[in-house]
Amino acid sequence: MGFVRLVLFGCLALSVVYLSISIYSRSVRREKLENAWAEENEGSQDMDALDAFVAEGIKAYNASFRPKLIGLVYIIPTLIVFAIIYLTNEN
Repeated sequence: MGFVRLVLFGCLALSVVYLSISIYSRSVRREKLENAWAEENEGSQDMDALDAFVAEGIKAYNASFRPKLIGLVYIIPTLIVFAIIYLTNEN
């Protein structure tokens, strides 16, 4: 029963961490896109063009390798916990 609780709360905690990192990473990328657009179009007030530029950049970001790397938040801690459990029980 303890192992089931460990897995359940571990998945819950890792999901919170994953969502936090994912939201933060997207917000940083969005801010960089907005700054890049502002540098290219100084003084422009065309919000539709800005939204289109940012949407295209976020679409490219979603297809990149970086969001997939954030998925390692699930894999690495799980492997470490299993290694600790194995090494503890092995001795």
